[in-house]
Amino acid sequence: MTIRRLLAACAASIAFATGVTAHGGGGGIAHQKPIQVDPDADWATKHMAEEHHISVFDPASFFSLHDYDNSGSWEQSEILKTYGMDDPSAKDVPQEKKDEIIRELMKLMDHNSNGIIEKHEWLQFTGEDRKGTLPDFGLGPGHHWDMEMEYEIHHWEKYHDENTKEEDLIHPEDIEHFRLHDELEDEAERVAALDKLAIVEQNIPTKFRRDG
Repeated sequence: MTIRRLLAACAASIAFATGVTAHGGGGGIAHQKPIQVDPDADWATKHMAEEHHISVFDPASFFSLHDYDNSGSWEQSEILKTYGMDDPSAKDVPQEKKDEIIRELMKLMDHNSNGIIEKHEWLQFTGEDRKGTLPDFGLGPGHHWDMEMEYEIHHWEKYHDENTKEEDLIHPEDIEHFRLHDELEDEAERVAALDKLAIVEQNIPTKFRRDG
């Protein structure tokens, strides 16, 4: 894919993303352009502003947005994903810190000790009686989109728009992003070429090769 095609894809994706919410519905969520939040805001509010461009949401909507498999519960892997532990930027986060995230959230909400957070547990935690909020573990806003969306949300929207030209892509983030695209495209072409071969020579044991 050329840079020009990627430019068009970025612009189209942003236009789409600013018009709809994740999981395909409103449900108490108002989708907006990048927004500013109070530095003292709770972690969930900062997360929603940075990662989703959402300023108005309710607990039920927040839960559904981060219930990635629509199972009605947050599994531990989904919790870690929400906190950005699947993102390359978290590669140096020690396992002890990830364990701390799970341990603290289970302590706050997992009343039946089944190792997951069910929707009713979340709603009870965030309800009028408790008004609980997700802890801030000091790991940032919780990047959990794929490579394309992370680039668009955290860089493209801040510095570029639909009028951006190829010669404008001079930031380190631009260079790294399109370098990764080139790597992925090269690998895809290599695999496609191998798939066309009846026999992949590299997979033949040396003793069975003609030159072995």
